[in-house]
Amino acid sequence: MSWTLCTSGAAIIKAGTGASTTIVGSGAALAEMSDEVEAFICDALRVDVVTNYGSLTSNGKKLLGRLAASMIAQDMVDYDTTGYNSAREAELKLDKLENDISKALKLLEDDKVKAYLQAT
Repeated sequence: MSWTLCTSGAAIIKAGTGASTTIVGSGAALAEMSDEVEAFICDALRVDVVTNYGSLTSNGKKLLGRLAASMIAQDMVDYDTTGYNSAREAELKLDKLENDISKALKLLEDDKVKAYLQAT
């Protein structure tokens, strides 16, 4: 199931340059984060967007990719914040990611949007 909705590179970019090299370099840990996030997104939408990924519109794939990458990046930042210049920088990164996640989930709650993305 890992990496259907986004790539590890997309998540690493969203986590920023302060992301822990330990977590960035751990394919197994990142794959586990990806699996958890993809399962969460399917559960939240009540639609298996992973299995049905091929039937989604390109816009749907982009939105789900952005959501997944942001959620994985949030986990990466949370894993170890010491690589950021300050605690405040890590907090700002987490706030930005949370904002992106909230916006995407709110949009995806709408049945009309799910239908438009063919995620129903």
